[in-house]
Amino acid sequence: MFKRTSAIAFLLIAANCSQLPLTSAVVIPPVPSGTSRIWIYRNEGPHEASDTPYIRLNSQITGVVQPNGAFYRDAPPGHYSVTVDSYGAPYPNQFAQVDLGAGQEAFVEVLSKREKVGGPEGSRAAYFTEPVPADVARAAIGAIPFYGGS
Repeated sequence: MFKRTSAIAFLLIAANCSQLPLTSAVVIPPVPSGTSRIWIYRNEGPHEASDTPYIRLNSQITGVVQPNGAFYRDAPPGHYSVTVDSYGAPYPNQFAQVDLGAGQEAFVEVLSKREKVGGPEGSRAAYFTEPVPADVARAAIGAIPFYGGS
């Protein structure tokens, strides 16, 4: 019985440690007819925050952004405010605005900066979103893990 329990525990641990495939290794379906696609990614260095804040499209939660991860959402054509939950009061132009027609794609990167809070050692991450040109974004997204699409 102990060997069987140990084997099951080992398999569960190994499954949780497996790496997600890079986006470049995944077959991404075309944008469905009559919709648009918004890619959201975060490609930060090892010293950045490991938080996983919510991403919102027009104030509605659409996912969680992982450090060094990418995902997409298919949505009806239209105007989208792409925001991320962040520390502190919002500041002007902190979040990306995108307008999409049917069949179009937009690429939005989540970035962060450290802001001091409290004493000399205290800081928190303030996040912002930024539209990125397709060619730049595709290269960045291809080199990081893929967290799925809608």
